Order: sequence, then C-alpha cells, then structure tokens
Amino acid sequence: MSGVDLRGFGWRHAGRRAWAVRQVDLRVRPGERVLLLGPSGAGKSTLLAALAGLLPDDSGEREGDVTVDGLEPRDARERVGIVFQDPETQLVMARCGDDVAFGLENRGVPAGEIWPRVDEALHRVGFPYRRDRLTAALSGGEQQRLALAGALALRPRLLLLDEPTANLDPAGAALVREAIGRAMDADTTLVLVEHRVAEALPLVDRVVVLDPGGGVRADGPPDDVFGRYGDALAAEGVWVPGRTVPPRRARNPAGDVLLTADRLGLPPRLAATDLTVRAGEALAVLGRNGTGKSTLALLLGGLLRPGLGRVTASRALAGADTRTPPHRWRGPALADRIGSVFQDPEHQFVARTVFDELALGPRRAGQPDAAVRSTVDTLLERLRLTRLAGANPYTLSGGEARRLSVATALATAPRLLICDEPTFGQDRRTWRELLDLFADLRDAGHGLVAVTHDIDFVAALADRTVALGPSTPGPADPSGMAPDAPEAPEAPEAPDTLDAPDAPNQPGWAGR
Repeated sequence: MSGVDLRGFGWRHAGRRAWAVRQVDLRVRPGERVLLLGPSGAGKSTLLAALAGLLPDDSGEREGDVTVDGLEPRDARERVGIVFQDPETQLVMARCGDDVAFGLENRGVPAGEIWPRVDEALHRVGFPYRRDRLTAALSGGEQQRLALAGALALRPRLLLLDEPTANLDPAGAALVREAIGRAMDADTTLVLVEHRVAEALPLVDRVVVLDPGGGVRADGPPDDVFGRYGDALAAEGVWVPGRTVPPRRARNPAGDVLLTADRLGLPPRLAATDLTVRAGEALAVLGRNGTGKSTLALLLGGLLRPGLGRVTASRALAGADTRTPPHRWRGPALADRIGSVFQDPEHQFVARTVFDELALGPRRAGQPDAAVRSTVDTLLERLRLTRLAGANPYTLSGGEARRLSVATALATAPRLLICDEPTFGQDRRTWRELLDLFADLRDAGHGLVAVTHDIDFVAALADRTVALGPSTPGPADPSGMAPDAPEAPEAPEAPDTLDAPDAPNQPGWAGR
C-alpha cells in the first residue's frame, strides 16, 4: 500500500520566475482516494508529475521533500501509474495492444500474463477496437481511454490521474469512471485531478484544494470542504457542485449563411454530413468519440480536402472566392476568414513566447504596434495568462495551452471561428471568461462552430446543435483474441493530399 508525504514541497520550472507549486504540506494515507482541485495554474499537474518521479533535477528547482512509501519518487516508479493531461504524450507504440503491453514488458511481467492483462484493461475502459488498431488512427478521447488502459494494466499501488475524462463524451466518461472504480483495490491509493467534480465525487473520500499562492487551501471530506468553502472556492475558479453559470443567449437572430456542407465526409473517419453555419450564431457539434467531429472541424476550416461532398463558402465569408472551396484558398486568405483551434493546442504553436504567439496574427494582418499590444494585453488579462507572457508556449499546462490556442484565434477576430474542445482543462473562472469571449464574438456578427463534449458549455452558449452518428462501426469488445497470436496490422490510412498551391493549409499553420 502506497502512502504519499509532502513537506514544504515546491517546484519552479527552469526559466520561470514564478513557482508552479509551493509550500505544500500534505499526507495521503495508503488506500485513500483524493480529489485534487484548484484554479488553473495552481500546480495540480506539476504535483502529480512530482509524485510520479517525472521532475528531473536539471529541469527546474525543488524545495522541500516529497516521498512515496518513504522513497524518493524516482525510486518508487514501479509502484506508480499515471495518466497525463495529454494522453498522446504517453502513447509509444504503433498498435493499441502493443502500447498497453509496453509497460508490462518493461516491468518483466511473464509473457503468458501480458495479453490477458492487456485485454482486461482494454475491456475495463470500454475501448471499442481490436488490439491491432493503429494508435495514430485514434481520436483524442480514444487515446485517453488507451492511456488509462496502459496504466490500469500495471496494477499500480498509487494511481495518478490528470483529468482522465477531459476529452471523452459523457457515455465514454461514465465508462472510464466505472473502470477506475472497478480497478481500485482496497489497497490502491488514488490521487485524481478532475474538473468534472460532481461526477468524480463517488470515486473519492477526500478533497484537497491547492492555493495558487502556495499551500493547501482546503482539505477534508467532500461535504465538509464544499459546505464550508463552496462559495469562496467557486469565486476562485473551482468547479463546486451545484453552482451553475448563467447562459449567454444571442442578442440578435442569426444572420447570413457563411458556410454550407453538403454530404461532406472523409471515409472512414467521417460519414456524409450536412450542415449550415451562419453569422451571429454559435453551432455546437456533438457526438460520441470516434464519430469524426475533429475531422469535420478540419474540413470546415479548409485544412483537409473532402473525400465526399463539398464545402461552399458564401460571398459574406469568401468574397470573390465563392467558387473556390476553402481547402483551395491561399493560406493568408484562409487565415483572415476562418480561425481554427485544434484539439491538441501544441499543434498550432509556432512562436517562442506566449506574447509573440498572440501577436503573430495581428502583426501578419498589418496592425500597428500599439493596436497589437492592446489586443495581446487584453487577451492575456482576460484569460489569466499575463504572468506567462514571456514563457515558451510548449511549457504551459494543458489548461493554459488551451486558453492560449483559443486566444491566438480570437486575436484576429476571423469572421468564422471553428474550435475543437475549446473549454478543455479550464477552471470555473476561465471557463466563464471563454464563454463571454465567444458570446461577444457571436453577438458582433461572427460565426462560431464548437466541437465539444462539454454539455454545460453547450447549454450556456449554443444556439443550435448538430449530432454526429457513427461512421464506421468496430467491434465493441477487444477481448477473446488468442494472446499468443499476433494480429496483422491495419493498413495505414492514405494521407490527405493537397494541391501544391494549398500546402500552407494544414494543422500548425491555419487560422494564423
């Protein structure tokens, strides 16, 4: 049974003036189930990385002590399983079954036990494909389930989960929470970071709230913590159960059609889909993981060539280019008209600092320096990124990176904004700020398409919804395959090709 002890613990990342987390005194007894909360930037992910032994001395400055079972975390790694905020960072193999087996092989688990444990873990998280599914073909939510399966297969004594349901649809998130509950033996210690607080409470018996200024803000049974500090915590950004956010309804009726999709698809990733996007309207795209929502966002944004159907832009959006589909527009024209926010924020970062990342679009549009600085400073303040203006975008936490990616698109105020999971990893305060920014953009006559699993966000902002159904069905149960018979790998999907003039229209460039 693994216990955790932190005494005056703090960590400052190399090159940063501010401490990511500081002055934390915390003891977690073996077998406890702890929900770790705090506003964005309070250091929750950093603390989990410290417990997992993933903060090398040469990557920052540490103060105080942290131990797992009385050992330095780096010496206790075999007792610990962790699922990161970004699951893609821990997928290492080409095929899903091999990825789950990787950790077991490294731990020296007998060969005869490996594949039964792989199948059991995949089944527990409701993974919908066979073991030979390519990891590169998974959606963000499916990657999350696979990463969790890899951690559960190790049967860790200390399980660290950093928002394990963040990119999952409600049904998939429920499956994962059930999997966590089933996987937790009486002697397994759990530390869970989760913004879906109400849904996570049945998994835990203790709530610990970190204070961004240092130390522990509140600690105790959930009812006691939320009963005593609920109002204050909600004001500080913690998602407190029962505290709702008022909706932002559109001030005006929807305006001109901006974009139309006719039987738009990209087999096998997206079945034929029809939809219309209008100015002054927020359209939410819903659907279970794997139904092609992210693919649809890329197609609407002109970043992929359709395999089926077509995308037509109206004169209100395309001007003289109405006869040309968005994926054939020149890069600068596309960036001026359609802004895209990807599911993985880091896919669109190109500058060395947060300030320069935000300034890139306005500078490219020819805005004067004073206007650029005003725009950047406003977004930094509203999205609580001011203290990170000089930081490298790739060193941000998941929630901070998401806010930056949204802000880069907002900086140029494109006529149409397409966002994939725009509220991922946000505390209550920054979530409300994003809601207000999107609502203000819509009410100013811009179009908004949001691919999201965030039902609260849909209820607060969406004027209309479109629900996608399954594109290509797959087996629901990956178990029952012979453990000693390797499956043939799937043929890789052919890459999407673009004509030479359209080469800039790809993730990492568009919307900038």
